[in-house]
Amino acid sequence: MKKESVFFAILFQILGLVLSSSPPKYESIFNFGDSLSDTGNFLLSGALAFPVIGQLPYGETFFQRATGRCSDGRLIIDFIAEAFSLPYLPPYLAVTNQNQSSQHGVNFAFAGATALDAEFFYEKNMGSILWTNNSLNVQLGWFRKLKSTLCSNKEACDDLFRKSLFLVGEIGGNDYNYAFFLGGGMKQLQATVPLVVAAIANATSALIEEGAVELMVPGNLPIGCSAVYLTWFQSPNKTDYDRHGCLKEFNAFAKYHNSQLKQALETLRQKHPHAKIFYADYYAAAMRFVHAPLHHGFYGGTLKACCGGGGPYNFNNSARCGHTGSEACQNPSTYSNWDGIHLTEAAYRHISLALINGSYSTPPLISSPL
Repeated sequence: MKKESVFFAILFQILGLVLSSSPPKYESIFNFGDSLSDTGNFLLSGALAFPVIGQLPYGETFFQRATGRCSDGRLIIDFIAEAFSLPYLPPYLAVTNQNQSSQHGVNFAFAGATALDAEFFYEKNMGSILWTNNSLNVQLGWFRKLKSTLCSNKEACDDLFRKSLFLVGEIGGNDYNYAFFLGGGMKQLQATVPLVVAAIANATSALIEEGAVELMVPGNLPIGCSAVYLTWFQSPNKTDYDRHGCLKEFNAFAKYHNSQLKQALETLRQKHPHAKIFYADYYAAAMRFVHAPLHHGFYGGTLKACCGGGGPYNFNNSARCGHTGSEACQNPSTYSNWDGIHLTEAAYRHISLALINGSYSTPPLISSPL
């Protein structure tokens, strides 16, 4: 496993040399999303719905302390920042409440956030399950509020944002998670997809109107391979699973969301021809290690969580990671799934490399893939 760590360290050093051979492509990053990219906002807000995020084993791998990231270590947003020689993004609440520098960008992502506003879920009698009301629209409002401190006039803002990368997501996964876990049917959820996609597209368009030029919009992960879905929707029917052990129906749903999102982004490209809109294919990038776990160093597997309270997929809702009765595996780098819901740093690293070198980013994030 040490060899694998050395390999990735060398690979990221090479990537740094490729990028440093010319002026840095981005001077700032602005990120919007949910727990897949939250670097501390949820924790700084009190994390009432999930307080264990503020203690080990969360953060044990890289930071060796809990940082508010829903993983054992770094997230995709962290690896993207590293690739462009930028510091890790400070959470918005650390910028506004602790005077952390926003010189190289800000992270507005909030664990539990949805693409649709909270009112949608309260109207559907699902409000009680929400972790937060800080939806994508709320995060966009934070950005607008902070904008005057980032740049003093339109010319300065245009100059700053022209040199910045904006990430809009991953977001939308929680819109579906909340509904699925409350018993929502597949047809009911499919009818929600256009609303979720429209919310993501509208936020992306709004950022372009604010001056953003280069934006990356990720799709959904293969939720049918997630330990929480495999546990909650376990089926006695073997035909419900693909040959890798993932639930086919839920993966098909994620692909449907992604196909709708890609269509919406193509419409946005036509509406804003001056902007460069990347689609980040999280689904395909993650399925690589589902298809070939050993090749990617996941000797513990890709369906079973590293940290959990037992069960066939090591996900137990009454003993989730960090709670009494749960235990973390000794080497998270051998697992792709961290706590049943989120991925490990090792998995995020694989996805990040796939995005950065362009193989799972349309168009490529850098012009000369490794």
